[in-house]
Amino acid sequence: MTAVGTPPSQQARHRGRAGTPGGIDGLVAPHRLRSWALLLAIAAGVPPVLFVWWQNTIPGSLDNGAACLTAAGRIAGLLAAYLLLVLVALMARVPWLENRVGSDTVARHHRALGEYTVGLACAHAVLIVLGYAWQSGRNPVAEGVSVIFDYPDVWLSAISLGLLVLVGVVSARAVRRKLSYESWYHVHLLVYLAIGLAFAHEFAVGTEFSASLRNRVLWSAAHIAVAAAVLLFRVALPLARSLRHRVRVERVVVEGPGVVSVHLRGRRLDRLGAEAGQFLRWRFLARGQWWQSHPYSLSAAPRADGLRITVKDLGDSSAGLGRLRPGTRVWFEGPYGAFTARRSARWGRRRRRTLLIGGGAGITPLRALYETLPGQGADVVLVYRASQPEDLALYGELESIARRRGFGLFARTGPRGGAHDDPLRGAELRRMVPDLAQREVYLCGPVGMTESVRAELRRSGVPRHRIHIEAFQF
Repeated sequence: MTAVGTPPSQQARHRGRAGTPGGIDGLVAPHRLRSWALLLAIAAGVPPVLFVWWQNTIPGSLDNGAACLTAAGRIAGLLAAYLLLVLVALMARVPWLENRVGSDTVARHHRALGEYTVGLACAHAVLIVLGYAWQSGRNPVAEGVSVIFDYPDVWLSAISLGLLVLVGVVSARAVRRKLSYESWYHVHLLVYLAIGLAFAHEFAVGTEFSASLRNRVLWSAAHIAVAAAVLLFRVALPLARSLRHRVRVERVVVEGPGVVSVHLRGRRLDRLGAEAGQFLRWRFLARGQWWQSHPYSLSAAPRADGLRITVKDLGDSSAGLGRLRPGTRVWFEGPYGAFTARRSARWGRRRRRTLLIGGGAGITPLRALYETLPGQGADVVLVYRASQPEDLALYGELESIARRRGFGLFARTGPRGGAHDDPLRGAELRRMVPDLAQREVYLCGPVGMTESVRAELRRSGVPRHRIHIEAFQF
């Protein structure tokens, strides 16, 4: 295992004064509290959903096993429908959620709740059919066929369930790794069709809605509110910003094997409020690119007249970015993400020293943070992990920043191995950064790397709330 780079970067540049601790004006609530607040807000919607079921349940009707199974199926269906709305709302790109709670946190909650949603939807179908079969004395399979074809609009719910199961399957980690981002993304668009079919089914046969005008109005209002959020934040706002700022490709620079930087220019980009560490979803209006958007982090501090992203060829549409021509029009969504200097702010103005750890494409937001974080000398240290020296994209720029600001910079290369061979194991991290346990840590890279390094950081005494992670996955 070797440290690579020019001689000054083979050891931390701990020269110069540590400087006066900086800070961010104002009080910023801890990131983790916002995450819990979001979960509590979602959970707060469950009791009203259960009340809808309870008020439409005839007293004394749950006096046998068949009725209890059917009731359990109704509850599962209502909760699945509610969570389906929550899932769409979480992915509506609401700025407060994306930039305060954090896109990674929102996406993590979305994935976890998605599993429950699919499970509840399947439980709804199975329990209803079993309850009806028990009550009628028929075979469950025959009863299931009868329910689908004899009840009004139940076939719509069957299609909706099939679509949800399909989305759930492609979201499984083992399957997701084998899919291109485009395939995964377009399959997920089927959720909108699923929610529309489920809505029609709920009003057609759901006694909670067919017998109550109030429930129909409230349920319709919830769907309209979520649809409005999607149209506003995923369509109208990105379109308005793209037209206002007129972003175009200025030039494309090859940074290394399979890595290019796309320099973008536009008007009044400072009004976007973009910060180092954030990402945007980019749609390049060029042949083979215009019909899809991808999330790429800013790899340099945003300027009033220009932005930059650095992209590694992962075999999907990212491979075509190296062929973009100057002048190509760009539409975008964002900026998004809470992986910024704000995450290390606490109640007050004091700021700790910072450690940045990156690998692979994860170096892009860290490079922007490395350029903009306050401090000097030992206040900021960056550790860059790569399999081989030629994979250290943007390393020359990092060295230039380190020389200018006196920051620490380490490069560690070598094949992935066991715990004793990993250059980012706890003992090696503590050797490079002796005050590791007292620092704020920003960690960004492939999922496997972030998980293993987080475990090493925790064993080295870094509190959980001071480890800020953005994992590169879709």
